[in-house]
Amino acid sequence: MQSKKGFSLIELLIVVAIILIIAAIAIPNLLRARTSANEASAAASVHAIMIAEVGYANAYPSVGYAAALANLGGPSPCTASAATGCFLDNFLATAIPGSAGKSGYVFSATGISAGGINSRCVVGSIPTNYGSTGFHLFCANDDSVLRSTAVAGAMPTTIAACEAFPPSQ
Repeated sequence: MQSKKGFSLIELLIVVAIILIIAAIAIPNLLRARTSANEASAAASVHAIMIAEVGYANAYPSVGYAAALANLGGPSPCTASAATGCFLDNFLATAIPGSAGKSGYVFSATGISAGGINSRCVVGSIPTNYGSTGFHLFCANDDSVLRSTAVAGAMPTTIAACEAFPPSQ
């Protein structure tokens, strides 16, 4: 009598069921980890943009802070000027609303003029898909305090809107 080698249908179904149970447990954790990573990247990007704003204001004192996020970057090879400061990687400098963004977030930097010079600035970020790519909005102004809120809303582009957020923990 010959012995048959291989797995029975029942054995294969049990293995598939075990894999599905493990996937049902692991996938939500993976999505939460991805969202947390996106939020950490957004907070770090807001910090990097704020540092670039300070560098820009020091390099171009007659302008002050950059009027827009695009003024902080520039295409490679970047030539420093008031229009393209070369303080940020252009991938981050072009991650504005309407673009694909960076790590699930889009950003803005707004110079606020007083007497012809941008003496204040606001940096903001929002998730590209609230609830999926992130749950927090981040902002900082010229006081360099990172603030965040978990309430869905518009991009903070004014000092008052940013200061309404509590400081980030």
